Amino acid sequence: METPRLAELPPTHSEWIEIDAQQQRLRCWQGREVRYECDVSTGLAGVGQQEGSGQTPLGWHYVRAAIGKGLPDNAVFRGRRWTEEVFSPELASRFPKRDWILTRILWLCGLECGVNRGGNVDSQRRYIYLHGTPPDQPMGVAASHGCIRLRNDDLHYLFDHAQPGTPVWLH
Repeated sequence: METPRLAELPPTHSEWIEIDAQQQRLRCWQGREVRYECDVSTGLAGVGQQEGSGQTPLGWHYVRAAIGKGLPDNAVFRGRRWTEEVFSPELASRFPKRDWILTRILWLCGLECGVNRGGNVDSQRRYIYLHGTPPDQPMGVAASHGCIRLRNDDLHYLFDHAQPGTPVWLH
């Protein structure tokens, strides 16, 4: 995996991801052409960089790690590890306050020192992911704890196309 360089972003030929927090929309680009588009759900508390804010961080990031390959849809993660549970309404009723991280994880790392990298604004240390969410959760509206939530089909597409090192622009 090669870390993207800020001076080379957005890439003119390779894949990259754009997440528009105002529109609650994700676009997967191949150079200057949109290849895929879907609704997402970003932070209910809005956008911002501070650790502990519950906000979705802005700026250029890249996919640091892709976690969950081969696991079933709705596999439940805690601490980036599969709990060997699969989400169900019964499980949800037993743990009504849990922030469900399901199916796959694309873990983001910031590229901009002082903006989303380092200190108390570090997106990787804030555990900012693109991840799955229960099917009853809304898309197209801000509702997460800071991560970017997606439907399973959309997450599968990204997981297959956004390998570690893929640039991600959150704005």
